[in-house]
Amino acid sequence: MAKKKQPTEKFLRVTLVKSPIGYAKPQKATILALGIRRMHQTVEHVDSPSIRGMISKVSHLVEVEEVAG
Repeated sequence: MAKKKQPTEKFLRVTLVKSPIGYAKPQKATILALGIRRMHQTVEHVDSPSIRGMISKVSHLVEVEEVAG
């Protein structure tokens, strides 16, 4: 019997390119919730609606790439 191919998960690579200093506390908290602690740090997350929502709130501070997993 042939094996079925598993769908590959999509990942988002998020990089902080602008400092959250001077922005509202909820935006700073969103950056921390994404797991980003310092400038130019890159983290990867599984593509999901909740992560997409977080990214949209701080889109002016981050750079996002889609990565096939």
